[in-house]
Amino acid sequence: MSASVKDVAARAGVSVGTVSNVLNRPEKVSPVTVDRVHAAIDELGFVRNDAARQLRAGRSRSVGLVVLDVGNPFFTDVARGAEDRADAEGWSVLLGNSDESIDRERAYLDLFEEQRVAGVLITPLGDDLTRLSRLRDRGTPTVLVDRQTDDTSFSSVAVDDVAGGRLAVEHLIGLGRRRIAVVGGPSSLRQVVDRVAGARQAVDAAAAGGAEVTLEVVETTALTVLQGRSAGETIRNRPRDEWPDAVFAANDLLAMGVLQAFSMLGSVHVPDDIALIGYDDIDFAAAAVVPLSSIRQPSALIGHTAVELLLREADAGARRVPEQIVFQPELVVRQSTVGVDPS
Repeated sequence: MSASVKDVAARAGVSVGTVSNVLNRPEKVSPVTVDRVHAAIDELGFVRNDAARQLRAGRSRSVGLVVLDVGNPFFTDVARGAEDRADAEGWSVLLGNSDESIDRERAYLDLFEEQRVAGVLITPLGDDLTRLSRLRDRGTPTVLVDRQTDDTSFSSVAVDDVAGGRLAVEHLIGLGRRRIAVVGGPSSLRQVVDRVAGARQAVDAAAAGGAEVTLEVVETTALTVLQGRSAGETIRNRPRDEWPDAVFAANDLLAMGVLQAFSMLGSVHVPDDIALIGYDDIDFAAAAVVPLSSIRQPSALIGHTAVELLLREADAGARRVPEQIVFQPELVVRQSTVGVDPS
């Protein structure tokens, strides 16, 4: 049987309250007594039950983070940024992967609420935020991550994905590309919808200026390399005169899959036949066989800022004033669109 606080108090010859002070408020106890209590702890192998203590206090020192796909390096970087900021406050981050499944998302929210986490950070699926509203109204601060919403009752941190989609396709049009394909999906993801909307804005603006530019959407069921490869094969297998001359992939994993499909048998040359640009600027983008142009998001900063917003909400309580922070994306040009190293 493991040692208890009472056992430590008896061994050190002090009260249970003194042991509690040594563990939680050591500045209130004399150095000699602190040393005696720690010696008893070491002798008995006592391990404090933080879980029980936190439950009595009402909240843990953990933050729940739910992301769309933990296999996407973008979300790994978001989690790293969140963890760095949380660690500075003595908090830990519990990571959940919804895997773009609404059932898994709900399961993680239920689990985090049962564990009485100090707050929840989430990249939600869909536009129905009812479950998150209930969670927040029951006292769990909740911040949306990598997601803008029209519901200003939530604090959120995201990148302007409409601007990012527009920036990507403006770059392609500026290079003289006129038949643009957007690869991405599912359309239930707000990030994809916004990036496609930005792409359409760029095409519409070019058409209004007299350019003959077309846009098609090749929808995928997920934002993965495998789905990108499938979309790339669909394009590659068309008659050559039906190929687009540029592809904007809704994230870098899709872009890498498209590049793999194009590179098979040397059938499609990037960028000579088809220029290719991705989104997120993950580390692998620069290391691809043909280094990928991409739209950069400040992934670690997004996670860091999300925890900062959560801290403000937790401190403010009922006086909380929701904040919506939107970062601007950045175009990163590499060989997949310009054909030579732009540096």
